[in-house]
Amino acid sequence: MKANFEVLQLNIIGSRKVTDFDGTELSEKDLAAKYGVHFTPTFQFFGERAGALKALSLQYHERKDEFQYIIKGALDMELGGPDGALTKHRMQAGDTLHITPGTRHRLTAVEDSDIFEVSTPELEDVVRIEDRYGRAGT
Repeated sequence: MKANFEVLQLNIIGSRKVTDFDGTELSEKDLAAKYGVHFTPTFQFFGERAGALKALSLQYHERKDEFQYIIKGALDMELGGPDGALTKHRMQAGDTLHITPGTRHRLTAVEDSDIFEVSTPELEDVVRIEDRYGRAGT
């Protein structure tokens, strides 16, 4: 996880100074408000970049609840229930998605993209069904 993401624990009422992507320094509280974070504790994942045609595993989470915001680019998100077919949705800058526990999903970047993900803290809760990069299981 840390090889691909910078991890920051954020206190939504905190006064600690943090630096945003554009270099602006602001308090944790102001950063949380800027990105619409409304609960604590919150773990925010700031993705490096998803290059075109790079894909995440087809996966689901047993407990983890996540919210994704597309900052830049375009992605194909495949979604499905435990046994049903996957449905592909094109997501572009400004789009958001809430992925609940049990939802099978795979994200494929169709162009260079930046993604902002916020989730509950169960970071190791990943059940991989398929993976293009040789990662297996959980």
